[in-house]
Amino acid sequence: MRFHNFTFTHGPDIIGHIYTFRMNYQQTVDYLYTRLPMFSRIGAAALKPDLTNTIKLCHELGDPHTRFRSIHVAGTNGKGSVSHMLAAVLQKAGYRTALYTSPHLHDFRERIRIDGEMIPEHRVVDFVKRAAPLIDAIEPSFFELTVAMAFEYFADEQVDIAIIETGLGGRLDSTNIITPELSVITQIGLDHQYLLGNTLAEIAGEKAGIIKQHVPVVIGETTPETLPVFLQQATEKVAPLLLAGDKFRATEWFWENHELVVNVEEAHHNDAQRYHLDLSGIYQVKNLLTVLTALSALREKGWQIEQGVIRKALKHVRRLTGLHGRWERISEHPSVILDVAHNEDGMRQIVEQLEVTTYHQLHIILGMVQDKSIDAVVALLPATATYYFTQAALPRALPAGELQAIASKYNLEGKIYANVNDAMNTAKAAAHADDLILVCGSVFLVGEVR
Repeated sequence: MRFHNFTFTHGPDIIGHIYTFRMNYQQTVDYLYTRLPMFSRIGAAALKPDLTNTIKLCHELGDPHTRFRSIHVAGTNGKGSVSHMLAAVLQKAGYRTALYTSPHLHDFRERIRIDGEMIPEHRVVDFVKRAAPLIDAIEPSFFELTVAMAFEYFADEQVDIAIIETGLGGRLDSTNIITPELSVITQIGLDHQYLLGNTLAEIAGEKAGIIKQHVPVVIGETTPETLPVFLQQATEKVAPLLLAGDKFRATEWFWENHELVVNVEEAHHNDAQRYHLDLSGIYQVKNLLTVLTALSALREKGWQIEQGVIRKALKHVRRLTGLHGRWERISEHPSVILDVAHNEDGMRQIVEQLEVTTYHQLHIILGMVQDKSIDAVVALLPATATYYFTQAALPRALPAGELQAIASKYNLEGKIYANVNDAMNTAKAAAHADDLILVCGSVFLVGEVR
């Protein structure tokens, strides 16, 4: 019997092998967190080495991933921003647009959206109720079940297009059962080396696993190590390969009213286009070029996306899609910025941002997870800042005391705080009106900021 035809009878409210049918939304999410292996909490032990579980789950659902068109986005950094920017544009263009991303900051439902609206709570509860027998039979990870939930929801809602962000890597990522309209790979950096490889070429090989037969692929950024990997994979799959740097060039950027303003020239065109982005981090310049290249490829495939629509959408990505935590200013006097940068390349981009940002004194609230290259990240940070060392409330979090000890090797000095909000309260009390408070180092730390 197919999963979507299962019938149930009421049973006791017990979590485990006896299925529960009276859980509310919060109880359902708590059940998912405790019942299923979750990478964000326990790390690599939660990962499954192939796509078998996802294929089984989706087969029982009637293969929903075959019932909607999609764009697949992978990369070390930038894939979240690019996914949200693409979703904003397609939504503004009038398409019913789904968006699957991970992890979430505050609410599990942030992962699964249609036209910017999170999946309703009752749909999450209903799915988990029906999935209970499969959870026991297949033992999927949290991510595998979440992907299946998203794919069923998108298919049931008959979306025009779904932007699907990979979780980790690409080749063996649970999302990689789709055959998209377009593949996008943003940028390759050193992260999750213990899973993806120790060189840029090896990591690029994992990300390039999303390239499909005859499906165009946009590459946002290349290096001498990664370009041959992408060329080889695209050639083997007979997939047209588009390099964002060959298609578009940013000629100027500046800030205006907390927006990032970028002038962009297209190859073989004389006129430049000006874009105002509400995602104001300077690292969004390269993401913008990737997005414009992807949109150009979609136009070639017949998608109706007007230039005016692109400009309007990029000016309101946060409002249209709910994206947060990318150089996000949440208050002023003093300025408080949240950024989910958590690996070496991401932190290098943050440091470049700080070098062109005006402030009197810098306060950095820092927390990281254990499986990152802590020394490589910390070594990039400015010794002139005042530090507040803390940790997110999850098992993978690096204890603040250990982070403080590592940071002291690089002359970064500061005290330890039990949680990010204690650190925030202390930093705000110490900061002057023209100071800057930055929270970074972990997606999960940013998610705990009240």
